[in-house]
Amino acid sequence: MSGGLVLGLGGTVDYEIRWDAAVLGELARAYGVRRNELTTSAPIDDERALVLTILAFLASGAGGERFVASSVIVERFADRFEKVVTLGGTGVRAGLALDRLGIPSVQHLVSIDDNVRRLMPPGISWVCSAAEDSLDPHLIVQYPVGAIVQLVDGDVISPSANRLIFANDRPNREMALAAELGDVLADADAFLVSGFNTMQDRALLERRLDELDAAMATLPAAALVYYEDAGFYDRGFAAVARDRLLPRIDVYGMNEDELQEYVGRAVNLLDAADVARALDEAHLLIPAPALVVHTRYWSIAVGPAAHAHEASLESAVRVSATRFRLGDVFAPDDLDATARLPRHDGGARVVAGVRARHPDATGVAAVVVDTDTPTTIGLGDSFVGGFLAPLAPVRAASPVEASLTSHPTI
Repeated sequence: MSGGLVLGLGGTVDYEIRWDAAVLGELARAYGVRRNELTTSAPIDDERALVLTILAFLASGAGGERFVASSVIVERFADRFEKVVTLGGTGVRAGLALDRLGIPSVQHLVSIDDNVRRLMPPGISWVCSAAEDSLDPHLIVQYPVGAIVQLVDGDVISPSANRLIFANDRPNREMALAAELGDVLADADAFLVSGFNTMQDRALLERRLDELDAAMATLPAAALVYYEDAGFYDRGFAAVARDRLLPRIDVYGMNEDELQEYVGRAVNLLDAADVARALDEAHLLIPAPALVVHTRYWSIAVGPAAHAHEASLESAVRVSATRFRLGDVFAPDDLDATARLPRHDGGARVVAGVRARHPDATGVAAVVVDTDTPTTIGLGDSFVGGFLAPLAPVRAASPVEASLTSHPTI
């Protein structure tokens, strides 16, 4: 099994429910949920707490990921809605986006079952640390902008579209590494590291980081290491993983929610000065060669190596925007159609403003997509896949690189 693009560390089986405000409202009223109870930080130990948390996120328009006390809660809630079973996890969804472009990858998985075997496309190979089959589904809730849910004491209205993840996934909490990982990495062109956010045992996390460090010792010197941040169940663990892996990380990625968590305040994403300050604060905390922040308005890289990734940023934005407008089924030619769409004016102004303040910054404005059926699930993962696409081994034949050549970065 050749290296190429190696994506990890854990995949998931996802239950993507079809958004239904009426069903959620009925549940909220049955449980007597009131607006002043809404919070995103309370333990989710029963279905009522899950409903309350979803509504709290919806009211703010934010996305996030939270731990639930039992997979039974996930199963019970999901059964109330129409749902589709899909594969998730940052590495897997990035790999699925790459597969749509004809680019193969190798996955590192920590769990396996017939859903994975059935849904993983032939262009994706894998190594897996699991000794037996298991299923711990992740609940994926995708809500639209302007969604209205009626409570007993008023309505909750979403100011924007976003996605939520809820799970109790033991294999991903334990994050056992496959014995073959070091061999796979020995001829890798790029390695994606993600997934430590679900771990809850600090000693185990430290041990896994030791094991990962040993496996990464086989990486070729020219291989790029991309670390994608996530919503850590225990925020203290984010620093443990970050500080340990930072010497090996070439590109450190995060979304707008994670940026605001790191700087400890809300950031006006359409104010160039405020964004520049936040990027300064985040890069001071995370001094990676390239710190990449991707948002609904823009994607910007800062750091001494930022300019080396301009093509990857443009590719990432096109791939994620293409998935936003078309869902899981798209082809390389669809990236050309996406490239011809307008860019977000406010995002372009922020990119220009940050560039003016930071000579080592580069960025791309978001694509403006007008669709009644947006796909917000896995957009960040698709962004990562798009970012890695130009690094695919046979670069001269890459459809992504050909597209980027014909449509220069904006």
